[in-house]
Amino acid sequence: MLPYPADTLIRRVRALHEQIRSEVRAQLLQYSADWLAQATESADGDTQFRIDVQVENLLLQFCEQWAQEVPFVLVAEGISEDGWLSLPRGTNTDKAQFIMVVDPIDGTRMIMYDKRSAWCLTGIAPNRGRQTTLADIEIAVQTELPTSRQCVVDTLWAVRGGGAFGERQSLWDGSTTPFRPKPSSAKDLRYSFASFANFFPDGKAWLAALEENLYRQLRSMDIKGNPLVFADQYLSTGGQIYELIVGHDRFIADLRPVAFRQLGYTEMPLCAHPYDICTELIAREAGAIITDEYGRQLQTPLDIREPVAWVGYANPALRDLIEPALLRLLHGDSER
Repeated sequence: MLPYPADTLIRRVRALHEQIRSEVRAQLLQYSADWLAQATESADGDTQFRIDVQVENLLLQFCEQWAQEVPFVLVAEGISEDGWLSLPRGTNTDKAQFIMVVDPIDGTRMIMYDKRSAWCLTGIAPNRGRQTTLADIEIAVQTELPTSRQCVVDTLWAVRGGGAFGERQSLWDGSTTPFRPKPSSAKDLRYSFASFANFFPDGKAWLAALEENLYRQLRSMDIKGNPLVFADQYLSTGGQIYELIVGHDRFIADLRPVAFRQLGYTEMPLCAHPYDICTELIAREAGAIITDEYGRQLQTPLDIREPVAWVGYANPALRDLIEPALLRLLHGDSER
């Protein structure tokens, strides 16, 4: 059981996200891309850049103040060796009232070059200790971190069993418009965005071959040279989830951990971690389906070093169309 009503937790998280959004926007307006993109360190989860530093300080300050009211565990990059920090500092983990996993800037590489929105992500789960997983998250909020050229931003949130909600805000006058996010209801992939994440050189050829084989089996390749499926390499897991939720994308697969295992990597190159996909609850509450590489609900422990493979379908009909062929390609006859 969580210590506050869901609405109270959502308001508190949104206040944090708004502070982070203001800080990121201020940095974009003040500093050059070359300065923001300088690496400061390589943490267990991902490389940290200059744009991350002040945001992480802001996150810690906000959470330390909040923890004066109620003890909780913060899970994020850059705050400790394993990403877990009990607040107030020194509190035993078993005394925490909830666990909050945060990615303050998901899509750092996009936003530090002012190319495309990043996202601030938060998931809140009851404290089940180190056994707490993505499946335990009961509240999720994600807030758009816009480029310097944008004038509107979106925020999405969900409570387990309560549906998904959204709000669009004008950066000119602060006015807001509520909306209900709705994934695509299409029953096939014709003339749509559907993507396999292959952002970096590692595993790219393996993933591209899997993608092509899948679309051949689904008969979704070109017709007379005209492509039926378009790829969008949005370098932000939260951004990919958003595109699925609002109906822009019909299918997304991030199977980098599977590729790396198949290729015999002894060390896992950069891939998604639990903090990157801690808001997948919003997609499920909106009607989309998110699974692991076996077609099961994500149940990855909230460990910043744990790799996550995931697949997203906009609706059940698309899952029925795509999943059998995908699982056969990944696992042969033993799909689940």
